[in-house]
Amino acid sequence: MRRRTVEPRPGWQAAVEGQGLIYAVCEDPREPGTDYAYWDESAYYEFSAAEVETLEEVVEELHQLCLEAADHVVRTGRFADYGISDPRLAEVITTSWRRREEQPSLYGRFDLAYDGTGPARLFEYNADTPTSLIEAAGPQWFWMEERFPEADQWNSLHERLVAAWARQKDLLPPGPVHFAHSRGDTEGEDWMTTLYLQETARQAGLETVSIAMEDIGLDGLTGRFVDLEHRYIRSAFKLYPWEWLAEDEFGAQLLTTVDLGGSTGSTLWIEPPWKMLLSNKALLAVLWELFPGHPNLLPAYLDGPRELTATGYAAKPLLGREGAGVRIVEPDGGEVLLPSWAGDPDRYGAEGFCYQQLCPLPEFDGNRPVLGAWVVDGEAAGLGIRETHDSPITHQGARFLPHVIV
Repeated sequence: MRRRTVEPRPGWQAAVEGQGLIYAVCEDPREPGTDYAYWDESAYYEFSAAEVETLEEVVEELHQLCLEAADHVVRTGRFADYGISDPRLAEVITTSWRRREEQPSLYGRFDLAYDGTGPARLFEYNADTPTSLIEAAGPQWFWMEERFPEADQWNSLHERLVAAWARQKDLLPPGPVHFAHSRGDTEGEDWMTTLYLQETARQAGLETVSIAMEDIGLDGLTGRFVDLEHRYIRSAFKLYPWEWLAEDEFGAQLLTTVDLGGSTGSTLWIEPPWKMLLSNKALLAVLWELFPGHPNLLPAYLDGPRELTATGYAAKPLLGREGAGVRIVEPDGGEVLLPSWAGDPDRYGAEGFCYQQLCPLPEFDGNRPVLGAWVVDGEAAGLGIRETHDSPITHQGARFLPHVIV
């Protein structure tokens, strides 16, 4: 694994924006009113085929371990460890898990620390609402074809997404699949990611409809969710976390009407409720409890840092996003926090924390990459890399860099 510098292509911004990455240049959270290049092709990462083969094996093994951890949580009823106190939500997750073969489940993204020399280490698994998908699936592939046509890339995302929809279409109830995102997305990432996934569904032969989460209504007569044309929403892909859905205005109705496979309710949601068990940082502690010493896992606990005070640790909010609320505690007791521009540090944390052994990201010329390794339909499918240079915590100002296999 190496970091290489290269001259950006003339007109690169127009090129990647034309491929769907409309947020290639966006407002710099560090200096409001100024822009920064989120897509950065002034450098790229180079991997050997052997390194990628190893990572693929790691990702598929981690995915299986996570499924075993989810099964353990359901069997033992450890929902309180996940900050889930509503028994209705716990019951929905339990039923969803037990009937998981009847519900479509599309994709997820592991965030890993890796430098090409030691084992990859798991930081988290976002299996409910992962983003940075467009740039990983499309623009970095087209960049490689133009700049390094003889190279290869760990990237079968698009083909696998289309195939996943095609394989699972029989699990969907009749009618179009609605694709929903929140209008709270200011940069367009959630919107474009949803549109991209909608396009992969269309290529698989599905009928689709776009809608904003805020435009989904509840029919007072039938108690069913409807779109702006008052059509029943029988199935919906949502780029909107389950923990938000459960707490929204119609959360109670959602939990009583959710379709958990076999047309048992009014709306089947993608991703399904059981994915909450994989997108919560409590998973990290459950994994370490079940598989202590596993080379791709880091020691992690829910009741405090325990012996990690000697090695340093990261305190992670169970439902945190983009590094918000993460606190790094060094072995000498010194603390590292994200600056205020990187997100409200108090937005997350009330649900609890996971304490994970400190594992500094590798540095390449002062840059710290985190590998986003994708899983589609249960199989390793590709790689996207985000990089920071101003913080040991990956945050919303991180850049995306492409990669090649040589």
